Amino acid sequence: MKRFRGFVIKEFRHIFRDPRTLVILFGLPVVMIVLFGYVVSNDLKDIRLAILDQSGDPVSKEISQKILSSDYFVNAGNLSSEDEIDRIFKSQKAKLVLVFARDFEKKLYTENIVSLRLVVDASDANSAVLSVNYAQAIIADYFNKWKGNVSIPWQVNVRSRMMYNPELRGVYMFVPGLMALILMLISALMTSVTITREKEFGTMEPLLASPLHPREIILGKVTPYVMLSFINALTILILGVLIFHVPIRGSILLLLFECLLYITLALSLGVFISSAARTQQIAMIISMVGLMLPTILLSGFIFPIENMPKVLQWFSAIMPARWFIVIIKNIMLKGTGLAFVWKETLILLFMTSFFIVMAIRRFKTRLE
Repeated sequence: MKRFRGFVIKEFRHIFRDPRTLVILFGLPVVMIVLFGYVVSNDLKDIRLAILDQSGDPVSKEISQKILSSDYFVNAGNLSSEDEIDRIFKSQKAKLVLVFARDFEKKLYTENIVSLRLVVDASDANSAVLSVNYAQAIIADYFNKWKGNVSIPWQVNVRSRMMYNPELRGVYMFVPGLMALILMLISALMTSVTITREKEFGTMEPLLASPLHPREIILGKVTPYVMLSFINALTILILGVLIFHVPIRGSILLLLFECLLYITLALSLGVFISSAARTQQIAMIISMVGLMLPTILLSGFIFPIENMPKVLQWFSAIMPARWFIVIIKNIMLKGTGLAFVWKETLILLFMTSFFIVMAIRRFKTRLE
C-alpha cells in the first residue's frame, strides 16, 4: 500500500510538472464549454432576406418592413424578376426570398385571398426550415393584427419552396462537412506525425545536413500524402453519390481541383505543425485538438456561423474548413462555377502559400 501511494504521488507530480498535460486536463474542458455555450443554438439571426415585390403597394411594403425590422432578418436587397432568385442564392448574398405577386393589395380587397411565396436556399436543411418558420410566423402575426377594410372571410396563403434540397435531407449538409473534417484531420495528422517521427528517431538532422534543399525535403515528404488524401477525397465523393445520393450538379473537374487545393492546404498545415512539435505525441494532440474542435464548431459544419458572437465569427474566418464547405456546397448542390467561388478559392490559396512559406522558413532556420 505504501508503494502504491508513492507511485500515485509520483504520477501526480509528473502531471503537474508538465504544462501541456495541465492545459489538456484543465484548459480544454473550459474551451469546449465556452465554445459550445456560445455556438450551440437553435435560433437563427441575421438571415439574409431578398424581396421580390411585383406589387409595390402599401401592404406588401408593410409586410416587408415588419419582417426586416425583426431580429431575425437583414435586408439582402430587392429583386426585379424571378430570374434573379437563383443567381442571388448562388452568389450567397441571400438565404431567403420573399415574393409578392402583382396586385397583392388589390386582390386582398377584391378576392379576399392572396398568396405569398417564400423561396429558400435549402442547401442547409435545418437553417432553411427555421428561416421559413420565422418568416411565416411574422407574416401571420401581421395579418392577425391587421385592420384593413376587408370583408370576412379572407385568407392569406404562404407557400414555401426549398431550392437545392427540396426533401430537406440532412446528409446534403453533412457530407460536405464531413469531407472537410476528414481531409483536414487525416492530411494534417499524417504529415505532422511523419516528420516528427524523423525527429524522434534522429534521422531529421542527417536530412537537413544533406545536399537536399529544405523545400525538396518538404515536398518529398508531402507528395505521397497528397496522392493518398486525394484518393480519400474521391472515396468520400463516391460514397456520397452512390450511398447517400448527394448530387454533383457542378463541374467535377472544378470540384476535384478544389479538393486538391484543400488537401494541399491541410498538408502544408501539417508540415507547419511538425516544424513546431518535437514529438509525435505533441503533433497528434495539436492536430486532433487544435484542428478537430474548431473545424466542427466554427466552420459552419453543424452550427450556423451567423448565430455566433462577432469574435467567434472573426475567428471562424481563419478556419480553412469554413471556406471549403462553402465551395463544396456551391459546386455539388447549387451547380455553381468558379465565378461564384473565386473569393473562397483565393482565400484557400493564400492560406496554403502562407503555411508552405512558414514551414520552409522554419526548416531553413534548423538547417542554419
